[in-house]
Amino acid sequence: MTYDFDVPISRKGSGCIKYDRRPELDPFWVADMDFASAPEILEALHRRVDHGIFGYAQAHEGLNEAIDLYLSTRRGVKVPREQIVHLGGLVPALSLAGRAFCNAGEALMTCTPVYPPFIGVHHDGPAALITVDHVEVDGRHEFDWAAMEAAVTPQTKVFLLCNPQNPLGRVFTKEEVEKLARFCADHQLVLVSDEIHCDLVLDEEKTPHFSALELPGELRQHTITLLSPSKTWNIAGLGYAFAVIPDDSIRRKFAAQRGHTLSEISALSYHAAEAAYRHGEPWRQQLLAYLRGNRAELDAFVARRMPSLQVVPGEATYLAWLDARGMGVDNPALHFEKKAGLFLSDGAFFGWPGWIRFNFGCPRARMLEGLEKMAKAL
Repeated sequence: MTYDFDVPISRKGSGCIKYDRRPELDPFWVADMDFASAPEILEALHRRVDHGIFGYAQAHEGLNEAIDLYLSTRRGVKVPREQIVHLGGLVPALSLAGRAFCNAGEALMTCTPVYPPFIGVHHDGPAALITVDHVEVDGRHEFDWAAMEAAVTPQTKVFLLCNPQNPLGRVFTKEEVEKLARFCADHQLVLVSDEIHCDLVLDEEKTPHFSALELPGELRQHTITLLSPSKTWNIAGLGYAFAVIPDDSIRRKFAAQRGHTLSEISALSYHAAEAAYRHGEPWRQQLLAYLRGNRAELDAFVARRMPSLQVVPGEATYLAWLDARGMGVDNPALHFEKKAGLFLSDGAFFGWPGWIRFNFGCPRARMLEGLEKMAKAL
């Protein structure tokens, strides 16, 4: 089957935050796509709706089997089911990790720029936050190992990793992930690896994703790996994710922090996730081909029409990270809001003022319209 990603779908008035939070603006900000989900997911949802009863739900056997299949075929690992913790999203998982392993006076650590909740979840508990900037080496952003060693303290308890990295689009190599895991082991940190974009690697042969699940046993024992079908199959609003936690003690501490604060996961969420993992691969492959085309068009457009912006080379995600400091304005995102009516993600929320994030997960014609508005505003 061939899927058509050029079909425009009106989303205004549907209650989505992307279009309805600031309806007067043209949105290219929050990380969801303007594509309908895979037909197999829609069919699974229709079947579940037709059942007519939506009581409290749990992960059913079909979902468990689909996750087993996904982990073995995509990640090359076999995970005992007792190591899996089902969640209503990955942002709550970041918060749970901070509260589970940090007492008052202790700290979370992460590298910036990074998805805003990474630098906000410490407020949910008693933890402090330590951030270290990624550094550019030969045109590619990497970990600043020396700065990380200088910043870590005996009170640091958790490292939050975003891999593939949002917003940089980096897919960290096996060597980088293993070195980070050793850094965490040396300093007795729990490594929380958010891998929500791992199925959106644009060239999986050139830059294969190395999961924390693939670490050697002694390094894997102190990890929490966070996964979800939500970004890849555009079902983020359904709220389903899961954590893989090999160590029983870490898993119990993590799960205990849920208390009575997290909502139930809906029956629809479980069935959408099963369909994505069981039947979504053909759709995913065509999506990646389309996103590669969008990315190439975006890179060429910026180079040709917007020389005051610099695009960071992206290896994954449908999010482009642009250095807008050359514009000479204090707030580039606000500039494009005022001059072009665009809603872009402000780099300040990722820890890097002067940068912007542009979502190209949309029909190509729409992406080019947004880029044209940006160019005219310059």
